[in-house]
Amino acid sequence: MLSTVLSPVTLVDTTVPAVAVVAYGTAVGVFIDLDHFLIARFKTGRWDAVRFCLTNPGAAVRDQSLIFEPGDVGVLSRLLSHVVIGGAIVPLIAFASVPLAILTGVVLYAHLLADLVWDIYLLEHHADAAASMADLVRTLR
Repeated sequence: MLSTVLSPVTLVDTTVPAVAVVAYGTAVGVFIDLDHFLIARFKTGRWDAVRFCLTNPGAAVRDQSLIFEPGDVGVLSRLLSHVVIGGAIVPLIAFASVPLAILTGVVLYAHLLADLVWDIYLLEHHADAAASMADLVRTLR
C-alpha cells in the first residue's frame, strides 16, 4: 500500500516523481500568498511590506505578523484575491495540462479552506475583544 502512495504520479504524458508533484503543490500553496503584497500596496499606496521582506527575509519564515500592519491586507480582500486568482489560473493551466490544472485547483482549494478555518478560529477567539466588526476585520490578516 505504501508503495502505491509513493509511486510516481502521471502528469502531462510523462511520469513525474511524487517529490516533484509535492514541490509544485508547495510552491503553488506558498506563492498564492504573494497577493498579500499587492493588496497591501493597493490599500496603503506603499511597498513597505516588500521592502521589509527584502531587508528582513527571515521574517517571512519566522514571524509573518511583522510584515503587514493591521488592515494592510484584510480578511475579505485576501480571500477574494485568492478566489479570483484560483478561478483564473486553473482554467489557463488546463489549456496546457488538465491533470496539472486539477492539482493546482486542489492545492488552491486546500489553501483557501485552511485560510477560512484559520479566520473563523480567530473570529471566534477575538470577537469578544473587538469593539466593532471593523476593528475585528482590521486585526485579522
